[in-house]
Order: sequence, then structure tokens, then C-alpha cells
Amino acid sequence: MAVDAGLVAWVTEAMEPVGAVTHRAMMGGATLYLDGVVFAIVDDDALWFKADKLSDARWDAAGTARFTYSMGEGRTGTMNYRRAPDEIYDDADELRRWAALALEAGARGPAKRRRKE
Repeated sequence: MAVDAGLVAWVTEAMEPVGAVTHRAMMGGATLYLDGVVFAIVDDDALWFKADKLSDARWDAAGTARFTYSMGEGRTGTMNYRRAPDEIYDDADELRRWAALALEAGARGPAKRRRKE
């Protein structure tokens, strides 16, 4: 994974009307949060939105691929993120529409555990 800084900047700018986007490095890519809720990852030059069992049907209907990665020894793993539809890359309204679905999935996810000090 690698981070496309321009893509992160585009998402941050497009999502400003909704909230503040922050990001954290993750295995060479980045995890994106909106007001503390995970909603996407960036891998190379692609945006992948958070999905879950409740939203999978909508992602399937849109024909979006599930995020996969190589685990070595010919094995692949998946994470429940879906590739963003192409139209989000030049249409902020579309980006926000799909991000809303991802934010719902992120909000339904397990609560973040706090580190013991």
C-alpha cells in the first residue's frame, strides 16, 4: 500500500461540509476518519470505502470490488472495504453520498478499545 497524498487532500476537501477528515498510516496506506469514525482507506491511487453486512447489497449492486491483499505463499486476504465508484474522483457530491454509506458502516463497527496506561 502507498498513500496518494493528492487523493487524501481531495477527500478531505470534499468532506469539509460534513466534518473533519483525519488519517493514520496503515501498512503503507492510510485509514481515513471523519470526526473519529473510520470510513475509508487509501491504497496507492484508489479510495476504498468501509462496508459491512448491512451495506454489502448496495456495494454489490454498484459492482464495486472488495479490498483484497496478498498474504504470501499464494494466499489472499480481504477486508470489508469496497472500491469507490469512479465518479467520486471528480464529483464531490458523489463522494459524499458514498462516504455517507461508509460512515454508517463505520459507526456500526465495534467501539475502539482504549489503551491501558
